[in-house]
Amino acid sequence: MIIGYARVSTDEQETHLQIDALKEAGCERIFQEKMSGVSRDRPELERLLDQARHGDTIIVWKLDRLGRSVKQLIKTVETLDHAGVQLKSLTENIIDTTSPSGRLVFGVFAVMAEFERDMLRERTMAGLVAARKRGRVGGKPRSLDAGKIKKARVMLDSGQYNKTEVAQELGVSRHTLWRSLKRADNAA
Repeated sequence: MIIGYARVSTDEQETHLQIDALKEAGCERIFQEKMSGVSRDRPELERLLDQARHGDTIIVWKLDRLGRSVKQLIKTVETLDHAGVQLKSLTENIIDTTSPSGRLVFGVFAVMAEFERDMLRERTMAGLVAARKRGRVGGKPRSLDAGKIKKARVMLDSGQYNKTEVAQELGVSRHTLWRSLKRADNAA
């Protein structure tokens, strides 16, 4: 089955141009929505991905209809590829996973996205090492000091707060709160 996906970012915009082009391309079914590409919650795209089956081809007007970032686009295409679904862009003829050259081009994009992720991870790790050398340690506190443990006990004993609320008040996770209280009990 040939399935189309059309998206515009705002209610003021219309999908008419995309819909006409998708119909002309032979789409038997077209999913459309008015939602920003930045939004991760795109119900019609999710429905399309759920309903697409092995051997289907999804056609879009432009690749940016599927996602705002290369990372988001790669993830969507990988999902399609694992399901045996092809992708074709009407305006970017270079992207057509139904052909060997189109798969090659998309493979290059995927490698570039992976390279970008690796570089980001490398820069992050280098930044953390540099911060540690300067004596800075990131993240939330791993345990609570005696004063905060006392405050936590008062709040919990009052019955007005649950552990989640107390942890939020103290700026730690529930697990850290629980562990700190248990450690204090064992030390007493």
